[in-house]
Amino acid sequence: MANIPNTLRIRNALENAIVQGLYPPGARLDPEALEREFDCSRTPIREALHHLEASGLVRVFPKRGTFVTEWSAEELAERFEVMAEIEASCGRLAARRILESEMQALERAHDACRQRAEAGDVEGYYAKNSEFHHSIYRAAHNAFLEKEASRLHAMLQPYRRMQLQVRNRMARSLAEHDAVVAMIRAGDAEGAAKALHDHVIVQGDRFHDLVVALRHG
Repeated sequence: MANIPNTLRIRNALENAIVQGLYPPGARLDPEALEREFDCSRTPIREALHHLEASGLVRVFPKRGTFVTEWSAEELAERFEVMAEIEASCGRLAARRILESEMQALERAHDACRQRAEAGDVEGYYAKNSEFHHSIYRAAHNAFLEKEASRLHAMLQPYRRMQLQVRNRMARSLAEHDAVVAMIRAGDAEGAAKALHDHVIVQGDRFHDLVVALRHG
């Protein structure tokens, strides 16, 4: 039991590092280096990596080691397809169930995204974009859906972050947020679902752009 707090601390730190791109897709996580970094024994490192594997953020290959999950183009497309459907469901329910205090929180997150976009701050926009989406998950008032949306959101964060490096993507993302906020504020459930689905889905030219960004990341 003594290792539980340490394991949680390490897991959270590694999860944040992966999501923030400090460990990019395909990077190997060296347990010995992590022991030195966190000044701990191998056991909490092993337990933290096990939790990250269960969440899909890392993969463990026998005799090779632990690596940040790196998907093929097909696998990545499949996950964005599922994420688009989940976010559409969150938007549909949020448009019907959102409280005024939650609507204000969503609009504040949207305004923060706008400020970062106008400043050309990609990293700042990336962080506020996450807050924007989590505001919608909470406003759906479905704990199971919120948990699943948050889990897949975390898995895809490194790739969504790369998307923002594509030319003009941040400005287009903000315009798509405008539509999402307007539909949720109007209580248009199907309009909100479509706006979020279109915002998240990565296909056609957008998917090609993402693949190019991955190759040159």
